[in-house]
Amino acid sequence: MTAPSLRAQLFRRKPVATLVDEAGHDAGHGEGLARRMGPIQLASLGIGATIGTGIFFVLSTAVPEAGPAVVLSFALAAVTAALTALCYAELASTIPVAGSSYSYAYATLGEVVAYGVGWCLALEYGVSAAAVSVGWSEYVNQLLDDTIGVRLPEVLSAAPGAGGAVNLPAIVLVTLCAVLLIGGVRESARANVTMVVVKIAVLLFFVAVAFSAFDAGNFTPFAPMGVAGVSVAASSIFFSFIGLDAVSTAGEEVRDPRRTLPLAIVGALVVVTVVYLLVAVSAVGAQPASRFEGQEAGLAVILEDVTGATWPAVVLAAGAVVSIFSVTLVVMYGQTRILFAMSRDGMIPSLFGRVDHRRRTPVRGTIAVAVFVGLLAGLVPLDFLIDLTSMGTLVAFTVVSIGVMVLRRVAPDLPRGFRVPGYPVVPVLSIAFCIYLIAGLSGITFALFALWLAIAAVVYATYARTHSTLRRTTTELAGSDTPGPS
Repeated sequence: MTAPSLRAQLFRRKPVATLVDEAGHDAGHGEGLARRMGPIQLASLGIGATIGTGIFFVLSTAVPEAGPAVVLSFALAAVTAALTALCYAELASTIPVAGSSYSYAYATLGEVVAYGVGWCLALEYGVSAAAVSVGWSEYVNQLLDDTIGVRLPEVLSAAPGAGGAVNLPAIVLVTLCAVLLIGGVRESARANVTMVVVKIAVLLFFVAVAFSAFDAGNFTPFAPMGVAGVSVAASSIFFSFIGLDAVSTAGEEVRDPRRTLPLAIVGALVVVTVVYLLVAVSAVGAQPASRFEGQEAGLAVILEDVTGATWPAVVLAAGAVVSIFSVTLVVMYGQTRILFAMSRDGMIPSLFGRVDHRRRTPVRGTIAVAVFVGLLAGLVPLDFLIDLTSMGTLVAFTVVSIGVMVLRRVAPDLPRGFRVPGYPVVPVLSIAFCIYLIAGLSGITFALFALWLAIAAVVYATYARTHSTLRRTTTELAGSDTPGPS
């Protein structure tokens, strides 16, 4: 047999049947991840990864852009997220394995594309976990100050370049999350469910208090900046919905995944959207739009104004601390599962794919992720990297939507637990919205992202291409254009 061409090597696809069989084989022999999560725990992963710092701050920038019509901006952002969520739901029900959009790209668009997506996800999850940990440190300091009048010295609560020597609370948070994840997926999922209940309760507490001071006059004029203002605000609000894709990283740890994964993705989106809209409507109703601009800890300020007391700020700060803990936990979980899938395919060293026989979790990979995220959170000011998180996320979202259409064309008979309604309009719209948001990112973000992909290309050429498990298969499979079950 002749050796496959370079193009065939770069775009070799992993059959869906192989992906699914590997997951089932590992679990059946006690060598892989354990299927222990149900629909509530899985939906809580999506909610936990999504409702984080965004909703506590976004109104101070979004209301000045859109006015009271910010409620429409939330709805528009939710529609954008829903388009992608529906695409995720179809692929997750068709390919119920770990790895999220990395695995989906491997089955539909080929190895080199999947590898690039894997690096995008590493960027999304790794950098965002570190950035969120830094935000947690700030809230912890605020909570300590509000409750016992003590603040950690700046030298121990800020990174070099941000006025300190090390961000110790951020490192503590990453360590605690790693301990939970090493303990087992069931324990981590239960802890996350508890934190999700707390964060939703805190936000509903805000909604109840804010509605007690509701003034319909605050909605006039409704859209002072017109449609353009609504669109601009929707772009910034969209990133409050990032995190729903974390559900799909748990494909190998869910009972009845073809049914549970779509339910959890759609369920998490519905809960997040309802909570966000309630917060937006109640906040605008309780405070004139002109007062939002530049308002720090805006939700706490609104509660303080409504009640005339300071204790609501303490409640909001405590809720934020719990909320951000949950986000960090789920994001680190997603990172370890994506690296697990890449390691199993030979794309990265086997360290990340080794599963502890007793805990049934990738212990060494989790420790490696914790060290990486902890170093970033503790030692690096991350403000300039935030847009990179958005870039990585939007690229991954785009690939998922393309993957739905490719898989429908080349493997129409695959069993699907969920089908995107309104196909092909929904995935096409999802791609269009993602490209629109990508185009709005800064030039420096594009330059840094190009550098990141250049590093990925070097690592792929020098390691992943020759260590790929598909390289050891037959020439026919390596050069196949059909990703369906074989």
